[in-house]
Amino acid sequence: MWHILFLGVLICIIMALRLLFFPARFKYKEVSFENFIFLGITYIVIMIGFGILYLLLDMRGLIVFYDVYQNVDSVGHFLSKLETSIYLSAVTLFSVGFGDVIPVGIGRLLVIIEALLGYTIPAAFVVRTFVDFDPSSRK
Repeated sequence: MWHILFLGVLICIIMALRLLFFPARFKYKEVSFENFIFLGITYIVIMIGFGILYLLLDMRGLIVFYDVYQNVDSVGHFLSKLETSIYLSAVTLFSVGFGDVIPVGIGRLLVIIEALLGYTIPAAFVVRTFVDFDPSSRK
């Protein structure tokens, strides 16, 4: 069951990125409210997806992150782990981190991948919005 859930989350992340990096052909490319909503949804899917990946690996018994400010009362509590994993994902996706949640082991590799995605998503959004991919229009 764990493998199916893990694979499902990975597929959701990949599909969100596929839509961003390989968009459908649009007649008009312009900055619009719909494009910003699409960008926001893409960020949310990736942030929650990676947060769930961190949580699933942690539930599997792997040490993925270390929370510096973790309460003694909340050690091992599911909602606390979910909150910390999504927080780690958000901080990694939108910046380089604050240092209060430290990735460990396999978590380091996932954080690197997520940080690279966080840097490439804005560039892909600009290309998706402003660049025309139709070769026939270059004449």
